[in-house]
Amino acid sequence: MLKVGVIGGGSISAFHIKPYVENVEVELVALCDKNAERLASAGELYGVSGLYSNYEDLLGNPEIDAVSICTWNNTHAEIAIASLEAGKHVLVEKPLSMTVEQALAVEEAVKKSGKILQVGFVRRHGDNTKILKQFIDSGEFGEMYYAKASCIRRLGNPGGWFSDQSKSGGGPLIDLGVHMIDICWYLMGKPRPVSVSGNTYSKLGNRSNIKNLTFYQAADYDAALNNVEDLANALIRFDNGASLFVDVSFTLHAKEDELYAKLFGEKGGAEIEPQLAMVTEKNNTILNITPQIDNLSFDFEKAFANEINHFVDCCIEGKETIAPVADGVQIMKMLNAVYESAKTGKEVYL
Repeated sequence: MLKVGVIGGGSISAFHIKPYVENVEVELVALCDKNAERLASAGELYGVSGLYSNYEDLLGNPEIDAVSICTWNNTHAEIAIASLEAGKHVLVEKPLSMTVEQALAVEEAVKKSGKILQVGFVRRHGDNTKILKQFIDSGEFGEMYYAKASCIRRLGNPGGWFSDQSKSGGGPLIDLGVHMIDICWYLMGKPRPVSVSGNTYSKLGNRSNIKNLTFYQAADYDAALNNVEDLANALIRFDNGASLFVDVSFTLHAKEDELYAKLFGEKGGAEIEPQLAMVTEKNNTILNITPQIDNLSFDFEKAFANEINHFVDCCIEGKETIAPVADGVQIMKMLNAVYESAKTGKEVYL
């Protein structure tokens, strides 16, 4: 029985807690949050008596085998390292850290501890992703040499800590772009990034003046606080000659929201967003293929359940996670390079 604690009680924590509660191999023994009212409410809801107002006390509990870190981005590295040093396995929400230096420090702590650290790249755990990866790994599409991904919100700045640079580390790039870059890179076979050319724009703010169109607002939403970018785009080149183009926004004068991730290979191509679709050639004819599966789209809750269950299996069986710390480091290198390129107006070489 794996005994688990969850650190951080924000909205994302529920997507960790519920799968833990439902997993017969897990006992959820501790929750941690600075907000006393929210902590008490979660403890009552999930039947957890081990309630902590600071993570150090939780980590001091020798019964706890593993933790999920669901806190602000600026605390991910700090809490991950402390957890590893306390002898706990770690599932840390994306991004792994705020800087490459922090990511490397976490990687070193993983090596010293011998414990498992899994980065919360939840889209890797989608059922549609698993199916597509089987086709790619079997050579169905040949060499995957180009991908492009977009996650455009016309009005979708959550505000709160998401819009506070000191807590989030950035705006749509580090919040949404991390997912889009990761899922493409993962499906392309994780080639080594060699250069990044990026741009960021802060033109529209959080557009709190807009009426008659609702959008998600964080619990600590403050219309006066917003110092992150509105939009980011980037072209990433890899050592095998492949390339990836991505653009993401919290707010943009777009006709509608847009979400897609497309990959192109020598023998075929595929889309993973908004729905799984494949393209190939047979008998000198181009074919668009629609897999007959339960859900062609990304199922948010199911993917989180898959992610949590995979983490539990890795902890219990000692096997390697499909989202290891090394991948978190590489993604941080790409994200930080986009920001650096945007700041300097020059291509950044990794």
